[in-house]
Amino acid sequence: MVQRAILTSELQRLRQAKGVTQEQVAAALDWSTSKLIRIEGGTVGVSTTDLHALLRHYGIQDGDPEVGKLTEIAREARQRGWWAPYRHELAADFLRYLGYETGASVIRSFQPLLVPGLLQTEEYANAVTIELVSSPAERDVVVEVRMQRQEEVFSRADPPQLMMVMDEAVLRRRVGGQVDSGVMPRQLRHILDVLERPNVSVEVIPFSKGAHFGMKGEFTILEFTDPRVNDVLFLELTGVWDVTVVDRDPRITEYRAAYENLRQLAMPPEETGPFIEEIIASMT
Repeated sequence: MVQRAILTSELQRLRQAKGVTQEQVAAALDWSTSKLIRIEGGTVGVSTTDLHALLRHYGIQDGDPEVGKLTEIAREARQRGWWAPYRHELAADFLRYLGYETGASVIRSFQPLLVPGLLQTEEYANAVTIELVSSPAERDVVVEVRMQRQEEVFSRADPPQLMMVMDEAVLRRRVGGQVDSGVMPRQLRHILDVLERPNVSVEVIPFSKGAHFGMKGEFTILEFTDPRVNDVLFLELTGVWDVTVVDRDPRITEYRAAYENLRQLAMPPEETGPFIEEIIASMT
């Protein structure tokens, strides 16, 4: 998704620099306007033949270095992501999110009720999913994808900065306790282990801070190194597949400001570890 976003940004820029509309370009190439709209919107890939036709129309000839660079970006954009085998099981917006997450340089997340997916242990993920998904087969996919997401993010040569803010309720709820009282303490210990990584931070909003914006629900903001890629807002409504991916939308500004306000409510980062240790002790 990131490479496709870069490509569509460049194609829009070139068309606008040429001073022509989508309708004019489509007519000149004998395409439908909807085809160009889909290409510029990133909802479909663009073949090498169509890409070169567009570039020639914008005055960029085949020998120009720009053609080679954009052709390579288009080729990378067409490559199948690790999530491709799950494309029939996952919601379209969640597939888009995974594509963006794979290329994000910063992941900012707020969670009011659940441990963030990137920090969940497999047994915690199973305990949560069994309550939210009725189909055993779908539950298996949910957990499998969640674990694969972690592998893909944490094993990257240039792992993103993970900045997680969560409500105290996330840490206090004894998820999995009906079956195994050790599920939650082990999950909390895993969070402490992940905090040893230099690219991960966790901040906690204590109950004493009262009501806050985050009570509206969980959200994630993805940021990218390449300035041609807009920030992406991800709203997850049920903790599974009921999601919304927002890019090029004023709500991103609202949620970015809300995230910083939530951080102001959180306890100092240096107190997070000892606080989690206290909760673990209370559960054992």
